[in-house]
Amino acid sequence: MIENLNPIPEEQANLHIVENMDVNNLPELMKSVLSLAHTPAEKDMLLMSALTACSGVLPNLYFKYGIGAKRYYPNLQLFIVGSAACGKGIANLALELVKPIHEANPLIIPGDATYPAFYQTLAKQKGRGYIHESEGSVITDIWRSSTVNYNTALRKAAEHETISRARCKEASVIENPQLSMVLTGTFSQYHALVPSIENGYFSRLLTLIVDEHQAFNSQYVQPSENSGDVIKAAAEQLYHLYEKLLFSKPREFCLTPDQRTRLGHHLETAYPTLIRMLGEDFHSVVLRMAVHIERIAMILTALRMISSSSSQRINAESLASSMPSVSPSISPELYSGSSLSCGEGRGEVICSDLDYATAELIGNKLILHMAQAYQLIKGTEKIEAPKVKPLDQKAILLSLLPAEFGHAILVKEAATQGIPARTAERWNEGWQQTGIVFRLKHDCYKKIA
Repeated sequence: MIENLNPIPEEQANLHIVENMDVNNLPELMKSVLSLAHTPAEKDMLLMSALTACSGVLPNLYFKYGIGAKRYYPNLQLFIVGSAACGKGIANLALELVKPIHEANPLIIPGDATYPAFYQTLAKQKGRGYIHESEGSVITDIWRSSTVNYNTALRKAAEHETISRARCKEASVIENPQLSMVLTGTFSQYHALVPSIENGYFSRLLTLIVDEHQAFNSQYVQPSENSGDVIKAAAEQLYHLYEKLLFSKPREFCLTPDQRTRLGHHLETAYPTLIRMLGEDFHSVVLRMAVHIERIAMILTALRMISSSSSQRINAESLASSMPSVSPSISPELYSGSSLSCGEGRGEVICSDLDYATAELIGNKLILHMAQAYQLIKGTEKIEAPKVKPLDQKAILLSLLPAEFGHAILVKEAATQGIPARTAERWNEGWQQTGIVFRLKHDCYKKIA
């Protein structure tokens, strides 16, 4: 039976996730990884970063959501926001979990990469990737020249929408991208990627706020001797699960009918006060949390396959009969799209009540973290872009252009940097005069240097 989780009061100061759950309800892999964390903040950071890392290595699992029964995959994108010395480094253990898989099947995409390099790598990996960056300065320094492109690409990847990039002679697209990401940094670095609450990426990027400093402890001088062994064992288990799923047929993950009803009812009734306090813009966060909760439930269920000798389909009817009767009035516009088909003979993976309750609890806390981030962004004056000398702007624009480009590409790339079309055209004329760019033919230019 699903645990009767009460809605969390908006004013509740305790935003910790792990200390408010029964860790014994987690899959064995997650329990072993969490044993390496000591403080409540460390446990939350390790839980969310490990779940996100795992979300990137669970192929052939999906669920359907929305009126059009769109397919969603496990992939989560997470930003851990905290000051220096708050212990964000523990999130790097999540990267170790996926390294063996990356060595066998390239998956990791460096955060220290220009947008064209990021796009090319993601395309080469057929839309699958995992970004893990613990230095938030990479976001502001490396991504600054193409923040708009990154923001748009990450937003589309969160919804598995096609990402495209135009070229002079060809256009390339990445269909059905499945990208997971863990970033850690300060609020100013987070704000550089999510500049406003109106930005569609805000509700798609899970945010974990760490508002405490890491106390000095001798354990950081003398780390646990078995920490490496714990991560190595967990990584090996995850590798075997990845192989198992990679060579299996696609499987649809399904919530039971009562779980779907509870999901819609819970989010619809638990947070209207919070939405009224923060504004209607926060409504999208509550709506999209339904997708995040289902993704987290799917990840937890998948990780239980590690300890299962065989994959057995749980009977949806028997589960439904053991659940409490819930007959709330649900707005069709809000969650009618979460209805799934759980017919016989399709190899579905049915969510257990335990994993759903855990995912819902995590979602409860994450909504409050995102509410805090929402208030921080809302109350922050617009950060002016750093003043860049015209010569530097020229160099940045030239570096972002492909080897061969036309007028449309020049103007589009310039627009992303806030450079007027006429200015870009004048610079292109200057490049041709100095021999930096060669005119191949009408509306087609080639960079020489």
